[in-house]
Amino acid sequence: MSRMRAVDAIVRILEKEGATQAFGVPGAAINPLYSAMKEHGGIRHVLARHVEGASHMAEGFTRAKSGNIGVCIGTSGPGGTDMITGLYSASADSIPILCITGQATRPMLNKEEFQGVDIASIAKPVTKMAVTVLEPAQIPGTFAEAFRRMRSGRRGPVLIDLPFDVQVAEIDFDIDTYEPLPVCEPRMTALQANRILDMLDESEHPILLAGGGVIGADASDDLIALAEYLGVPVISTLMGWGSIPDDHRLAQGMAGIQTSQRYANATMMDSDLVIGIGNRWAARHCGNLETYRKGRKFVHVDIEPSQIGRVFPPDFWSVSDAKAALVELLRAAKERYGAELTRYNQWVDECNGRKSTMLRKTHFDNVPLKPQRVYEEMCRAFGPETRYVTTIGLSQIAAAQMLHVFKPRHWVNAGQAGPLGWTIPAAIGASVADPDTPVVALSGDYDFQFLIEELAVAAHFNIPYVHVVVNNAYLGLIRQSQRAFDMDYQVQLSFENINAPETGGYGVDHVGVVEALGCKAIRVHNPDELAAALAEAPKIAKEYRVPVVVEAILERVTNISMGAAIDNVNEFEEVAENPAEDAPCAIGLAK
Repeated sequence: MSRMRAVDAIVRILEKEGATQAFGVPGAAINPLYSAMKEHGGIRHVLARHVEGASHMAEGFTRAKSGNIGVCIGTSGPGGTDMITGLYSASADSIPILCITGQATRPMLNKEEFQGVDIASIAKPVTKMAVTVLEPAQIPGTFAEAFRRMRSGRRGPVLIDLPFDVQVAEIDFDIDTYEPLPVCEPRMTALQANRILDMLDESEHPILLAGGGVIGADASDDLIALAEYLGVPVISTLMGWGSIPDDHRLAQGMAGIQTSQRYANATMMDSDLVIGIGNRWAARHCGNLETYRKGRKFVHVDIEPSQIGRVFPPDFWSVSDAKAALVELLRAAKERYGAELTRYNQWVDECNGRKSTMLRKTHFDNVPLKPQRVYEEMCRAFGPETRYVTTIGLSQIAAAQMLHVFKPRHWVNAGQAGPLGWTIPAAIGASVADPDTPVVALSGDYDFQFLIEELAVAAHFNIPYVHVVVNNAYLGLIRQSQRAFDMDYQVQLSFENINAPETGGYGVDHVGVVEALGCKAIRVHNPDELAAALAEAPKIAKEYRVPVVVEAILERVTNISMGAAIDNVNEFEEVAENPAEDAPCAIGLAK
């Protein structure tokens, strides 16, 4: 075996495991690892402006492309604590990222050393594994186990904390004999598949519910193959969006109390069997459980045993990888039926009737802009190859109601954690992962301001993408929820900017800030300007190789459709009485 520093072994392991893209911020306690990366030359690195930003870049990198594991690197103390939000976001959505931190030397642990904090204990609740390595010889095994855990079962993040003296210690290591540990996944059995088909045979209005596990398992093609063979409609969760193209005849949108379509909720209410694959019955999907469950049976297929029965007891369940389950269900269906089913054709026709009529109005000519018109123009401007990136807020909810997604991993969203500031760094990570796919990010003004400094990273490293900012100078989702308390308190972001009177009382001069950070920006006030700006932005991004921000100035107050139960979503705005005129870009109207 060769004799080398532990950090030199680490970079070789990262290369062999295929984790060759890092995002981070160096510091004294992690400099040995950076020295090994510099000498090795095989680990690409993007220098973030904030370590939380680096963690979200790693998330975006993982989420955008199958097989990716983004690496986030930071120093001791705040370098590690800054990663916690990214670890939480990744854990919540079953996203593997590897976070590596520097640490004080072993003799100084538990002695209140400068920037010496027990980051492993802090990170444990939001990781699959968090460990401070105390013996240099344990480095190879620790990293091998980290990669195995990130890839096994319900995917998720890992944190490895490296004391300075462990990093520089010499160990015996041979990369040629290092092998990634095998990954074993639970698989649906033939008996379980046939029990599910027995339930299908008793059903008149079945649906397949596609969760994020379908995308995580790279099983979108398998989902479509099963849906087409059975002739059964598919409803997606927020994290499963893109597992079937929105314009597929069996795609029936998203059900839920926020990120949902009217037609999808109506179809869910009319169903009698829900076969959930890789989903977790999230609160924003189910809403009131009595309403959601009444009158229908449920099958739950998930790779994580502890998810079964966590929200409610299903009528039947299987602990299985989503891809393995879909493959086994299709095999069993072909064996049982011998040909594609046609018995649900009328049910599918009924669903598609709703898909073309139960729509929300998007075509408004108001100035300032209504947000619905922004999403209509985005549908016109950006084609089916577009990858959308967003996090939380009224912008995310309305976008999920009105945009269209046609491919897996083309809706990149922090679904459960929803941290403000996530969008810019995640869009950078997604763009690095797949530079040939156009990225369009979407933020409200507050999300945009949270980690706005990361735009300088994209300018620095020439990472172009388009970022649409819908600016109402409000914490809009919180304002809307404050209606229940009859208040509008500490949620307004508007002020008279003495340095930028052209902002008209909307406060921060986003165009000025964006340009100061080395990017390009366009501010628009009316629908005609918006359409032109959205068409021009990708061209500018391509020319200058930097992000281009399109800031749409919205009316101050718009309430977006939501409610407490899927049969009682409050439509605050007009619905589409004449779909062709009121919702001209609705996917159900496409021929």
